[in-house]
Amino acid sequence: MNETGIKHRAILASENLSEILLSLKLNAMHDRLETMLDMCGTADLTHRESLALFCDIERERRSERRITMGMRIAHFPFIRTLDTFDFSEQASIDPGQIRELALCRWIAGGDNTILLGPPGVGKTHLAIALGREAIIRGYSTMFVTAVGLLANLTKAHSENKLEQRLAYYAKPKLLIIDELGYLPFDVNTAHLFFQLVSKRYGKSATMITSNRAFGEWGEIFGDHVVATALLDRLLHNSHVITIKGESYRLKTKRKSGVLPMTLAQNSGQ
Repeated sequence: MNETGIKHRAILASENLSEILLSLKLNAMHDRLETMLDMCGTADLTHRESLALFCDIERERRSERRITMGMRIAHFPFIRTLDTFDFSEQASIDPGQIRELALCRWIAGGDNTILLGPPGVGKTHLAIALGREAIIRGYSTMFVTAVGLLANLTKAHSENKLEQRLAYYAKPKLLIIDELGYLPFDVNTAHLFFQLVSKRYGKSATMITSNRAFGEWGEIFGDHVVATALLDRLLHNSHVITIKGESYRLKTKRKSGVLPMTLAQNSGQ
């Protein structure tokens, strides 16, 4: 194409630039077109610099959309971040270890993370915050309570749809199972959970929060053999964080005088 042809084509493209951007689904560029053109002119940017700026804005918009969608798919019950976690209130937690987990290298390797501790010490907060970091870094994430998960597996089994439901829970790169141990499960349910853990084993990362020590998991599932087999898979290439102390909520009540000091302190033991 000669110089005249290039100029003519550029004029036509300029007249239809807004439509072109929409047709290419470059929505961020479209929405901020005039503002960015003025900004590039004022800053006296070169053509290459201007193009780079436009592309960066589009990339940022798409990243924000991806994160928003990922958060929606994850089904977090609420939003928590690492910035809002008060490490000073939990001396048993190593902030450096949490920051290392936030880099999500363990997810890439298909490792597991288990958060143990009494109710109210921040296990769910950390699980959601780390799940959020996983989404930001591009890992598909799903959050589910242990009760909800096992109820769904049991229902699917009774309807002869277990394989489809196992595949559903096996799909996310990170599956967060919250509150394992608050209610006991029968042996049949324990076997369903074992199937899910086995399906994810070595392929995808699983994070579990529990208020029960590993030695008590036989009681949770009603079968010590199954519990041992589960732990064998979960603890292989795993990161275990044991949180000690009293509940944040009870501590707040104690400080405000609503709860007797002895009752609040004993609840964290």
